[in-house]
Parts: sequence; structure tokens; C-alpha cells
Amino acid sequence: MIGVSDFGSKDSASPVGRRTGLDAISAVKMPEMLTATVDAWAEAHQLSRSDAICRLVELGLKIAPAVPASARSVASDADRIEELAVHEIEGLLDPALPDDERERRIRRLTEGPPEFSHERIDLPKHRT
Repeated sequence: MIGVSDFGSKDSASPVGRRTGLDAISAVKMPEMLTATVDAWAEAHQLSRSDAICRLVELGLKIAPAVPASARSVASDADRIEELAVHEIEGLLDPALPDDERERRIRRLTEGPPEFSHERIDLPKHRT
């Protein structure tokens, strides 16, 4: 593995508390192969590992900017969660079950027992 220092020319024996930089220090846990790839990129661009990680994160954020939390609706999150649950349940059910029984079981697991459906605030109310 390439030996790229996180601290540049600073004495690594000095206590961390004495540093006077304005930037926050963040620890990043990465798999060994990813670390080796970052180190190779850092060496190719003549950067320390820390500077390389900063540059790579900046490049990644420019390509895929974060979506503000307010732009997502809670309803779409709930729909997505239900889709994931249905997908997982389908994988667990016996493939030999008839389609109507599969649908009944999925509905019962995602919506809950019918005797409690009137208590659910996230489901549409049925007219009686």
C-alpha cells in the first residue's frame, strides 16, 4: 500500500489539541481497497490523503448535488418504504401460492389486520 501521510510534514507525535487550523477534522472509515485507490489518486495528483479525500468529495458533490430535505415529501417516502416492504415480502412468500392468496397476505402484512385498520392514520378511511 502507498504510504501517504494524513498530516503532511507536521510532527505526528504532537497532540491533536494543539492544532490551530480552522477546518474541522473528520475521521473516515473506508475499506482497504478504497483507501488504496484514494492513495493512488492522491499520489497521481501530488496530494496528501486528507487533501485527496476533500477533493474527491467536492468533485462528487458537484456531480450529484444533495436534494434539500424539504423537496421530498413524507408521502413519497412512505410509498417507497411500502414498495420495499412488498418486494421483501414477495421474496419470502411461497411461489406456489395462488395470486389472490399472495395479495391477501401482502396486504395483511403491509396494512395490518382488518380489525385494526380503522386505527391506522396513514391509510385512507373506508366508507361504511
